[in-house]
Amino acid sequence: MGIIRLNNIRVFSFHGCMDEEAKIGSDYRVDLEAKGDFRNAAASDQLHDSIDYVHLNRIVKQEMAIRSKLLENVCQRIIDRVLLEISMVEEVKVAVSKINPPVGGDVESVTVEMQGVR
Repeated sequence: MGIIRLNNIRVFSFHGCMDEEAKIGSDYRVDLEAKGDFRNAAASDQLHDSIDYVHLNRIVKQEMAIRSKLLENVCQRIIDRVLLEISMVEEVKVAVSKINPPVGGDVESVTVEMQGVR
């Protein structure tokens, strides 16, 4: 079993329950971890035997561009697409962080983390 991590994918998006969040948007950070069997990739040195991190990044960016009220919804959509589109992924963990959330205090970020298993 191997792990590939995409750390600190930075995006600007419009998630949140408040109307203002839909209008002004916010900065987000996404971290993704995908597990799979990398033995064939290690032996062949071919991308088609591995988990393509460009594909993972594209899924994250596309799903982050779709407005949701809850970060849980965004996480689940990313998980679902990764498991649907990349058959080599056996398990995926996604953390979506809203930077400077509007919580009425000095909070650097709020994070929702979820995982899915094939």
